[in-house]
Amino acid sequence: MAANTPIKFFTGTASRYLAEKIAKSFGGELGRSSVTRFSDGEFQPAYDESVRGATVFIIQSTFPPTENLFELLMMIDAAKRASANKVVAVIPYFGFARQDRKDRPRCSIGAKLVANLLTASGVDRVMTMDLHADQLQGFFDVPVDHLYASPIFVPYLRSLNLPKLVVAAPDMGGTKRANAYSRFMNAEMAIGYKLRKKPNVVEEIKIIGDVANKDVVIIDDMVDTAGTITFAADLMTDMGANSVRAICTHAVLSGPAYDRIEKSSLIELVVTDTIPLHRQSDKIKMLSVADTFADVIEKVYNYQSISSNFIV
Repeated sequence: MAANTPIKFFTGTASRYLAEKIAKSFGGELGRSSVTRFSDGEFQPAYDESVRGATVFIIQSTFPPTENLFELLMMIDAAKRASANKVVAVIPYFGFARQDRKDRPRCSIGAKLVANLLTASGVDRVMTMDLHADQLQGFFDVPVDHLYASPIFVPYLRSLNLPKLVVAAPDMGGTKRANAYSRFMNAEMAIGYKLRKKPNVVEEIKIIGDVANKDVVIIDDMVDTAGTITFAADLMTDMGANSVRAICTHAVLSGPAYDRIEKSSLIELVVTDTIPLHRQSDKIKMLSVADTFADVIEKVYNYQSISSNFIV
């Protein structure tokens, strides 16, 4: 993309709250777009201003319903057909990321399908945050800027001044992420060994590591039904932890999640605004990713390195 081309920001319906903050942080404003809805539920996004020759950043997380993903695809298609110079999909939360492999016979690999759909729609670049699995970047044939929420979470963790910090992974899949935090924070580490009988249902968790008299911070990329983190938090509290809090980038929070968090021994759950909260809770603290995305967007637009944005 050429830095001398005009830059324009647009948003899908579901992420306007975040897109407005990103555009403001960048020093711009959202472009005008609209969605025509038909009586049968069909919809058609359109741009209400010219995007010819512009570098277009379309901001939309793809959390449920699936219309959010399809709206993003249609906005990309509309921008390409309107002669945009480049189209960048800014997807703070990349939905379907948990479907990154065939974990049972005759199932789809949804994450790869979504990557194919984005490419087919004409996207030139994808920008996202804390993918469920790093290898998803390889599903794309266009550049992917995979950001991390650590530049947001680390300063907050440091501000807590926890005297006996232990960084914990809720399951074996999160050990790499937790290990990065523990090494950067010079803290001990604990790991949860999780057994499941079916998705979203935790049968048993065993804690590997010493959490007695420690201040535990559970690190994960997302919290969905909150079964794992609340189960682990209660278990760690029973094992003698002084405090247990969780830091999760994407607040999916479906089903019984809010009730579980309220009833658990978690002191707090710290999340970002990649997904809006369905309801407020005194235990949930939200930090914004707007400044991080705005900074990276500016660097990408001007062909500058973004490596300085990776501190963990």
